[in-house]
Amino acid sequence: MSREKLGSRLGFILLSAGCAIGCGNVWKFPWLTGQNGGGGFVLIYFLCIILIGLPVMTMELALGRASQASPAKMYQKLEKPGHKWHLHGYFALFGNICLMSFYTTVAGWMIYYFYKFLVGQNQGLSFSGMLSSAPVNVGFMAIAVAIGFLVVSFKLQGGLERITKYMMVALLGIMIVLAVRSFTMDGAAEGLKFYLVPDFSKITGSTVVAALNQAFFTLSLGIGSMAIFGSYLGKERSLLGESVSIAGLDTFVAIVAGLIIFPACFTYDLEVQAGPGLLFNTMATVFNNMDGGRWWGTLFFLFMVFAAMSTVFAVFENILACVRELTGWSRPKGSVVCGIVIFVLSLTTALGYSVWSDFQPFAAGTSVLDIWDFIVNMNLLPLGCLVYTLFCCNRWGWGWDNLLAEANAGKGLKVKNWMKPLFRYIIPAVVIFLYVYGLITFSWK
Repeated sequence: MSREKLGSRLGFILLSAGCAIGCGNVWKFPWLTGQNGGGGFVLIYFLCIILIGLPVMTMELALGRASQASPAKMYQKLEKPGHKWHLHGYFALFGNICLMSFYTTVAGWMIYYFYKFLVGQNQGLSFSGMLSSAPVNVGFMAIAVAIGFLVVSFKLQGGLERITKYMMVALLGIMIVLAVRSFTMDGAAEGLKFYLVPDFSKITGSTVVAALNQAFFTLSLGIGSMAIFGSYLGKERSLLGESVSIAGLDTFVAIVAGLIIFPACFTYDLEVQAGPGLLFNTMATVFNNMDGGRWWGTLFFLFMVFAAMSTVFAVFENILACVRELTGWSRPKGSVVCGIVIFVLSLTTALGYSVWSDFQPFAAGTSVLDIWDFIVNMNLLPLGCLVYTLFCCNRWGWGWDNLLAEANAGKGLKVKNWMKPLFRYIIPAVVIFLYVYGLITFSWK
């Protein structure tokens, strides 16, 4: 089975950025910012992206490009005989499956709100009402799964690359229009101050843990989501430069999402610490009180659908690539089987607020979604990033010289030798410390 390739560098950047850009930017980033005190969280998040996210992304892309394989097989190509690094490849596949077991339901929420605004049924929309409806959650989750696997069932360039290009360009255009509209609101100055001016008294250890985990989550690092696109990439461009392009686009979308949402919160006196419902409750209220709000709301939730589905497409591609390399199946056959498995697992989240609402695994008010999120966000992402750094930067793994040669092949920004202590010692130490701190301070009860 010959390896498929992407048609252009723009396709690679938009596809990789599309994997990174998603609910993490436009749904999770704003509510985490609201719960963690605003500007201080944003500052720590920026630092995590630059000092940890970019190096880890460069390593993950390098592993994919050097191996020309999916995460399930890439370590076998690069590890020394008898070593067991390849076990992480199976954890990476497991992590992608776990991610989609809750992410597809959240994508379904976006599609539902877009549909309601489009047909003019936006008055009286209730986030809690939507959550408690099993048919709505299951039905719209099923739509997200079906669209996702339909797109990746076609050849890489004709399906995934082409559709993601159009979606990403539309997404960025819609965001800028909405941000300009948000700046004209009465509470814009107050909202922007909360969002962009750090209050250092609100920065705690938990703020730093949340910012780092969000950086890994939003950049899709640690479970091979970037490695798969590295494996479709030629040697024309160096990987640190490509990482800067992807992370820059991803961070731009996250920041603009906040520029849209926080002026609206302060204009309509809405609670910025509302958590996961912030986006839906806040923006529905805003649009229902705005002239032409139905159409602004339709545009906003269309942007949300594009953001969510770009990640669904990219992670489905990762799952499909792993499964095809392990089984030898065709794209269509793999898409059908993977689609059925993801749908069945996603039922746990889709029914978690209705049929299984009495099951509260952690603190009161938690649901099945929080279990999946805990597995992925608190464990598999940081531990996966730790494995990358240990494997890439030590002689008992792939080794620093091999990483340097692969990452620096082609034109663009290069990884320098003076960066070795950051890659080899500082990043693993920070990840281990914050991982343990995060588990100790987690709200288990």
